[in-house]
Amino acid sequence: MNIIFPELNNPIINSALALYNSLPDVAPITPIPTTNLQSACDALSSNAAAALVAGIDYSSRDVILACRDHLGMATYSSFNKPDTTLAYKTFSGLAVMERQTPSGNTETFLLADMAACKHPTKTQFLEIIHQTIISSQKILSDTPRLALLSFSTLGSGGRDEIITTFNEIVAELRSSGRSDFLIDGELQLDAAINPTVAKKKAPHSPVAGRANVLIAPDLNSGNLLYKSFEQLAGFTVAGPILQGFNYPVSDLSRGSTINDVVLTLKTLVKLAS
Repeated sequence: MNIIFPELNNPIINSALALYNSLPDVAPITPIPTTNLQSACDALSSNAAAALVAGIDYSSRDVILACRDHLGMATYSSFNKPDTTLAYKTFSGLAVMERQTPSGNTETFLLADMAACKHPTKTQFLEIIHQTIISSQKILSDTPRLALLSFSTLGSGGRDEIITTFNEIVAELRSSGRSDFLIDGELQLDAAINPTVAKKKAPHSPVAGRANVLIAPDLNSGNLLYKSFEQLAGFTVAGPILQGFNYPVSDLSRGSTINDVVLTLKTLVKLAS
């Protein structure tokens, strides 16, 4: 698979590519170098490659603006009206977070939006969630179980605008009758991912205690959360993966490690396949 790298001279990128291509049972990656972000986006638009990786040296703002200005927005089918084709107006950032458990299993969480949309409206949340469900169905080997995160669990926090918005979104998406994902909220993080806490706070939730996809209430929360997973909890993090564009793009954190980039490459191969 061809992937475009406008920062191919970066030693972390080179080491990650070498490590990735040495792994067994992966689709080999052929790196396509470009001189800047615009030429990278132009090459991607002309189908010279399947995906784009940038951001190890460029700022997130530079990467996102280049994609916004040079890549088209993807189209999608509405969950409630599957015969209706729409074009995304919102783009978002997805983090894929993995670590090995003491028992030797791989623990994986997806998180959005943690890179792009500061204070999403209900309409923007619906697009972010739609993008994330589609991505998660390609990335995860299990059914996506989405938790809409908040300071509150199923009304425990009283009245709040984000609680109302998340309640409306859950009702709307459940009314679609789709069985290929589960969604619930609002949920606190511990109720979303800890089965013991979930039994106390949300015993009847189809998601609580088993969430593998986390939806942040705003960009502050999402950005802090993914960096906490990485810096404090020892997760390897792929991304941010930019969602909503016509092509898979990764806007790497400038703090990305070699292992972060390797996981990003694995993720992009899944999304582009």
